[in-house]
Amino acid sequence: MLKSQQHVQEYDVVVVGGGSAGTAAAMQAAKAGARTALIEKNGMLGGTTTVGAVNFPGLFHAWGKQVIAGFGWDAVMRTAELEGVELPDFSTVPERHWHHQIRVNRFLYSAVLDELCLEAGVELRFHEMTAAAEPTDSGILLTVAGKEGISLLHASKVVDATGDADVCGLLGYERVQSEHKQPGALINEIGGYEMDDINPLELKRLYDEALVQGSIRMTDHPASDIPFYHELKGGSISMHVPGVDGGSSAARSAAELEARRTLLRIYKFLRTVPGCERLTVRFAASECGIRETWRILGEETITEEAYLKGYVWPDAICYSYYPIDLHHPSSNTVEKKYPAEHVVATIPYGALIPQRSEHLLVAGRSIAGDQMANSAYRVQATCMATGQAAGAAAALAARNIVNVREVSYQELTDCLRQHGAIVPNRM
Repeated sequence: MLKSQQHVQEYDVVVVGGGSAGTAAAMQAAKAGARTALIEKNGMLGGTTTVGAVNFPGLFHAWGKQVIAGFGWDAVMRTAELEGVELPDFSTVPERHWHHQIRVNRFLYSAVLDELCLEAGVELRFHEMTAAAEPTDSGILLTVAGKEGISLLHASKVVDATGDADVCGLLGYERVQSEHKQPGALINEIGGYEMDDINPLELKRLYDEALVQGSIRMTDHPASDIPFYHELKGGSISMHVPGVDGGSSAARSAAELEARRTLLRIYKFLRTVPGCERLTVRFAASECGIRETWRILGEETITEEAYLKGYVWPDAICYSYYPIDLHHPSSNTVEKKYPAEHVVATIPYGALIPQRSEHLLVAGRSIAGDQMANSAYRVQATCMATGQAAGAAAALAARNIVNVREVSYQELTDCLRQHGAIVPNRM
């Protein structure tokens, strides 16, 4: 059947991708009065937090104050309350930034996101992906592939929250990739051994032998004096999967294969260590965690310098607080750079707008910035904040029949504050 003969479903806003950014975007758009659909390729919401098992979102606080709130924070808090989790003392400055991350139960979190989206009036469309996107005079026509074939969805405005700027690419807007991308990771849990039975010196000797033989690789893990000893104490392998790219289906397939191959290689090695003969993999995420793929070329670009100095953009729509956290692609080291005391970065609205875009916004890790800044603002709390901002802007642009570059900053920030978000003070 020709597209012209197919029924087209009409929406004010369609959000593509149901992770940290997409769920917040969809809830905000719907709460702002837009008829909203959320397209998600998996069977559950949450993205990296759930299917990737990176279930410790942060950071929502900086220097003893909350800097990110809104729909993402509400979902995390509802999940923590259901489970009875003891929260960190956010009024203090932690010794390590990650001490303020909040571990959430993956099932409870996904179910809470279901509830919150449905309560907001979002139409959830699982097991669908965008196959094509075409601009129209009044918005964007999406060709969506599902189990029953293809569907046509027309939206006045679209929020690309895929994490890879997929819709942006389908529409022909320019995207960039770093020449050397950060390694991936496959979150896991291990057990079946007793730490008291493991001799760290013997572990190191066997590791050195395996490294020479090629049965283990130095890039399989973070830098450590005794590789895998810290991981054994913690009950999970902090593995690195270098050379992966999740920006296309073929590249993502290769990443998934290499991630499982890497964990299997580590598993086989550790089973040769005295005390680990019965080691088992109790859990492995269903998806390889990808740290970076595509970034858009935006109306504005977040640089490392602006991020670390806490530059307050004239069109700042949210804060971002996380150190520069670049996992080097060819080694097992991580480069960290921290903002100075009491400095908190801000994110400009222009970084969510692909250059010359009229009907598309991008939220989450793919917003415009250099690789160093991206290594910091890619985390879940910031993605939630940019998602809520994109959802508000999309709803306002649809309501006012304007393009996304023409949204009133005052109207946008008023909407965000009305729905619990924290907007930077430009004074």
